[in-house]
Amino acid sequence: MKFKFAHNNINVLNLEKSLKFYEEALGLKEVKRYAPESGEFILVYLGDGETSHTLELTWLRDRTEPYNLGENEFHLALTVDDFEAAYEHHKKMGCICFENKEMGIYFINDPDNYWIEILPSSMG
Repeated sequence: MKFKFAHNNINVLNLEKSLKFYEEALGLKEVKRYAPESGEFILVYLGDGETSHTLELTWLRDRTEPYNLGENEFHLALTVDDFEAAYEHHKKMGCICFENKEMGIYFINDPDNYWIEILPSSMG
């Protein structure tokens, strides 16, 4: 039996704000959407254009309070080929929430405060 990654999921309060953030911060674009006629939820899958792995954003119509993310011990991680340019881009966006210069990595947070680790492609 062989398993392959399909997608990761996070829930978001403001779908449009999250879509804008993930495209601006990480270049992720919508590749698929599912929205039932009832309108009770929307699933949007974002891709990097190179791999088949996607990030599923789930928006729930009736959710109004922020999600409890605990202590942000779980996170997504993405590699980038130009680490310094990415760092400067995220610094300008004001979304860097933690840096570990000794390890050569940093984290950004999205509109719902999910943490995303950014590391050089050599560390991936």
